[in-house]
Amino acid sequence: MSTALVIGASRGIGLEFARQYRADGWRVLATVRNEDAARRVEALGAQPITLDVTDPAGTARLAAAMADTPLDVALYVAGVMNRAGATKPPSQADFDAIMHANVLGAMRLIPHVAPRVAQARGTLAVLSSGMSLIGSVSGSDCWLYRVSKAALNMVMASARHDWPQAIFVALDPGWVRTDMGGPSAAISPEQSVSDMRSTLARLVPADSGSFLHRDGRREARW
Repeated sequence: MSTALVIGASRGIGLEFARQYRADGWRVLATVRNEDAARRVEALGAQPITLDVTDPAGTARLAAAMADTPLDVALYVAGVMNRAGATKPPSQADFDAIMHANVLGAMRLIPHVAPRVAQARGTLAVLSSGMSLIGSVSGSDCWLYRVSKAALNMVMASARHDWPQAIFVALDPGWVRTDMGGPSAAISPEQSVSDMRSTLARLVPADSGSFLHRDGRREARW
């Protein structure tokens, strides 16, 4: 049985990843932040793991839950949004909240998760954003969010060199109708996740280090 780890499965895209992989018969380990989310994950037949990616102590719980399990797919979906632009400097609290959840959390967990992915010769993916692309910046809105996702891209481009048996990619899920994306977003979580799963299934080792849109389109420059 193939195994997927979804980090950030309390709701939205992460929960949909857990649902779709379980529906296809995968074993799913899914991190959640509270008991309500744990019950949603359990109802899918997935294994919930309580984890706050901003809490260093949670790393040990995840490592214990994974044990020596090979991971065919591992996904870092956790993240937060800040919509402020560049007309005012960010507060220390806002900067820390964004960077800890979107970047530091991934950097803390990758050294524990990547060996399990490499063991399966699988794929480790993080959810980035089209807003991270330096070559196509359209404005200063979501300034901190853009910066954090650009940093997350670099996390993946760098870390892949230590685990060449695994494929490391950053994925743009598109503008999705979630709490973060809002009700006017272009696509549903179901469609976004279905597209990303298809893209993940088609990856080959030469794709490692890439930034890919949900449909597999590759960016020539980030």
